[in-house]
Amino acid sequence: MNRTELETPRLLLRRFRMEDLEDFYEYASRPEVGPAAGWKPHASRRESEQILAGFIHGGEVWALVWKETGKVIGSVGLHDDSHRGGVPGVKMLGYVLSSDYWGRGIMTEAARRVISYAFEERGLELMSVQHFSFNEKSRRVIEKCGFTYEGTLRQCFLRYDGERLDECCYSMTRDEYFLKGAVDFETES
Repeated sequence: MNRTELETPRLLLRRFRMEDLEDFYEYASRPEVGPAAGWKPHASRRESEQILAGFIHGGEVWALVWKETGKVIGSVGLHDDSHRGGVPGVKMLGYVLSSDYWGRGIMTEAARRVISYAFEERGLELMSVQHFSFNEKSRRVIEKCGFTYEGTLRQCFLRYDGERLDECCYSMTRDEYFLKGAVDFETES
């Protein structure tokens, strides 16, 4: 992550800090949050602390800070795309949001800001994003952000509980991003 802070009307996107542990654990321990992204709910603060340390040292994940309260309510990151084998200029968008904030357009707002950063400042050539076939909330975020559906990889992900999941795959090229009108991209609803 080259830039440490990004901003939207309602959010500050910044690097995680160890002081974020309580907020992180609060949403990461919820049974409705992690499984939708493929990971088990955190069983302890210690587990959250270890994962948070990885975010802090890894530098690819931003904390989503709700400006109104200063509370960390989720995360968004740019990751290597395992389906594309580390092709240069390609990153995968990943995100998670506390269920207390679902249905308010918050993740779309954050994702659009990271997408604009990725293409305009980082100079990426392609961004990908995936969701599990049952995750309709994530599908809506992806559609609102303007990604193109590529297809579904059937039973390609083995979740922590042994369930095999289908991944719906999307992408956006640099050219597509600029054709959509990058200037209005962040504010479009």
